[in-house]
Amino acid sequence: MLESWKDYCPYCGERIELLIDPSLAGEPYVEDCEVCCRPMRVSVSDGDTPLGADSWAQAIDELPASASESGLQVQLQREDEV
Repeated sequence: MLESWKDYCPYCGERIELLIDPSLAGEPYVEDCEVCCRPMRVSVSDGDTPLGADSWAQAIDELPASASESGLQVQLQREDEV
């Protein structure tokens, strides 16, 4: 089942919503921003496998690493910084 995830685009800074497939945990993939259409690298963790540094959105907002009720964590990165 897909889970809704809200974050900020690492390019344009606009608030976006992604539909995340928890079965992709540990498998980064590329998805385009729904606002500026630039490619973002999306990394998904099920909570057992830690992500790297906080996402751009979390660093800007100075929020702790966020997770959904199911323990899912998502990190967005600019594709040109990977």
